[in-house]
Amino acid sequence: MVVGGGTAAAVGPQMYLATIGLFVLPIAEETGFSRTTVTGAYSVAAVGMALGMLIVAQVVDRFAARYILVPSFVLFAVSMALIAVVPPIAPVYFVPCFFVGFFGGGTVVPATRAVVSWFDNNRALAIGIVTGIIGLGAALAPVLAGVLIDTVGWRLAYVCLALITVVVSVTMVTLFVRARAERHVHGRLVRETQVAGREVSLELPGLTFHHAVRTRHFWRIALGLGLVGVVVIGLQVHLVPMMTDRGLSAAQAASLLVIFGLSSLVGRVAGGFIIDRVHGAVVGPIVMLAPIGGLFFLHPPFTSAAVAVALIGVAFGIEGDLLAVLLTRYLGTRHFGRILGPVQAAFLLGSAFGPLLLGLAYDTFGSYDPVIPLLMGVLAIGAVLIATLGPYAYPAVHGFDRLAARDELAASAVLSDIAESNVTGSSSARPRSHVQG
Repeated sequence: MVVGGGTAAAVGPQMYLATIGLFVLPIAEETGFSRTTVTGAYSVAAVGMALGMLIVAQVVDRFAARYILVPSFVLFAVSMALIAVVPPIAPVYFVPCFFVGFFGGGTVVPATRAVVSWFDNNRALAIGIVTGIIGLGAALAPVLAGVLIDTVGWRLAYVCLALITVVVSVTMVTLFVRARAERHVHGRLVRETQVAGREVSLELPGLTFHHAVRTRHFWRIALGLGLVGVVVIGLQVHLVPMMTDRGLSAAQAASLLVIFGLSSLVGRVAGGFIIDRVHGAVVGPIVMLAPIGGLFFLHPPFTSAAVAVALIGVAFGIEGDLLAVLLTRYLGTRHFGRILGPVQAAFLLGSAFGPLLLGLAYDTFGSYDPVIPLLMGVLAIGAVLIATLGPYAYPAVHGFDRLAARDELAASAVLSDIAESNVTGSSSARPRSHVQG
């Protein structure tokens, strides 16, 4: 499940976003578009992806994962291939770019929900490995795209990338990706099934979407992690010009991006291992404050800057694990997809504010330095919000992962008991932390 989901996602939207920079010059040279127009496709795709996430979030908890993932991946690939036939008319160029994001957004939430359904004890590690595979794919995709552009040109390169997406994603999803105990009728999930003549409930513990958005936990998680994302994305985008302004060579500054990418990969996997063993409200603030230390060292010589960027990259990687884990621990998994979709869409749109903030600071003051204390303050606020979440409302069920691997319907019975106890409000209303029997 983890390998299949991660591999499918690695050839999804991240492959398009990670390679768009390589297409800027060849597209601009052939079509006469400005670089601003070509790179504007990123923003158009981001808006499309946010809308796609919002729409899919409404149905992801009601339909089987494959019934959403396979069409989304196929339509994403078709949209990417259509970029190859666009005429040199800017509005027309943006149309397939929008749908690349729109259908790409349909691949994100269902895959995360499917992974979360299988893992409770090692949930953060599973998410970390999936995002690590996606990150590895994003690192390798530019190499592949560069070879294709040099060999067959940018138009056929997009067609080749689209074919790779269809073959790899559909194969991985069909063979390996589904939610645990997923029972459905023509794709629509059912809430109970029969096993050996007895009814087994498939109900999941947790809050409904409308109840979740009225809780302090939802807003503290969304705002706390969202603020950190704004800062880290802003630093990532402006890292090269910032460090060349501070005295590093262009080559040294560019190599810091490699360090950022590698450290974020380490953060995703190592962070997942740690979060499964240490409370997220403890790990989260420590991770969020790490970039503050990095900002103090973000200056020449190169060694100092490299350490600073590594701290920021690790924080970025672990933050990706925290979102899904904290949402499930405090709000449950009953409407996890409906809750995750809007939050991730908001994160995607909000990430644009970080680069904008640093860009405005440079244009206004002629330097990034005046805005650094503000970034530190934003990180501190995010850390406080996560640190004050309190105990988990839905802690891990001891032994759940082993039980789910052995008998997924037996695991469903455990979760349905927890869901029922929460609804009845009995003395056992607090979720149990172990598997009985």
